[in-house]
Amino acid sequence: MRLGVLDIGSNTGHLLVVDAHAGAAPLPAFSHKQPLRLAEHLDATGAVTLEGLEALTAFTAEALVVAEDRGCEETLSFATSAVRDAVNSEAVLDHVAAATGERIAVLSGEDEARLTFLAVRRWFGWSAGRLAVFDIGGGSLEIAGGTDEAPDVAWSLPLGAARLTREWFGADAGPGLRADPDAVRGLRRHLRAEVARDAGHLLRPGAPDRAAATSKTFRSLARICGAPASGEGALLRRELPADVLRERLPELLAMDHAALAELPGVSANRAHQIVAGALVAEAVLDVFDLSALEICPWALREGVILERLDRFGFLG
Repeated sequence: MRLGVLDIGSNTGHLLVVDAHAGAAPLPAFSHKQPLRLAEHLDATGAVTLEGLEALTAFTAEALVVAEDRGCEETLSFATSAVRDAVNSEAVLDHVAAATGERIAVLSGEDEARLTFLAVRRWFGWSAGRLAVFDIGGGSLEIAGGTDEAPDVAWSLPLGAARLTREWFGADAGPGLRADPDAVRGLRRHLRAEVARDAGHLLRPGAPDRAAATSKTFRSLARICGAPASGEGALLRRELPADVLRERLPELLAMDHAALAELPGVSANRAHQIVAGALVAEAVLDVFDLSALEICPWALREGVILERLDRFGFLG
């Protein structure tokens, strides 16, 4: 069967079309995405702005046409942190449904962490042992851990790269500005306190046998720190080593947005978020005393697909 997965993230709207067959991994057939930056299209009250609403509605309508044109038998649509946390979330979803006919489901932070964990577990298999998974999105950081396919613990923190960039470095920071040193020090303290607060949930049974990371932010940071490019193949081992990240951080903090956008693995529309993302990754590595995070190419979208197939099987 051919499935479409419409992921409305805090940074990007992404339609992934996959072919699913019994006994095989979901095979990507087509990808259609667009920067929406919903985490940055919030007004002072925390509501999605008219600009953000229009961008979301237009992309949803476009993605549904693409899914139909690509032969999808079913489209699964969901939204994460930016829509979930918006004070006008229901009004936004009602507007999109009225305009496009598609009712987008909103995942809780715990479900986001749980489904991402499922995808990573399937990718690495049972040989990974007790697994810890971290995912930096635009609006939130998801953490999960356990020995089975369902995590023993899973939670979400409002520590996404786009959210932190807006809150700590200013929503209107120009492309030539560097991270403010005082803001960096304050954010570092904040991140460690927030991540450490519930760290015992994951650490109480002992150190994980394998620690993995997903998401564009972690992939970009791994690439900056020397991991192979995505074009070299999904099966190559990619890591984000803690010592290399610590060495590169002063350099990243000294760069303006234009210089950050020139780094390997960093897209121009996310360059302004990479410093905040790097500080989140540093906090995770330090608080959980990890020497490295192994990058997993599967994440939330794959988890949604896998759960759909597990629950309802194949249409054909």
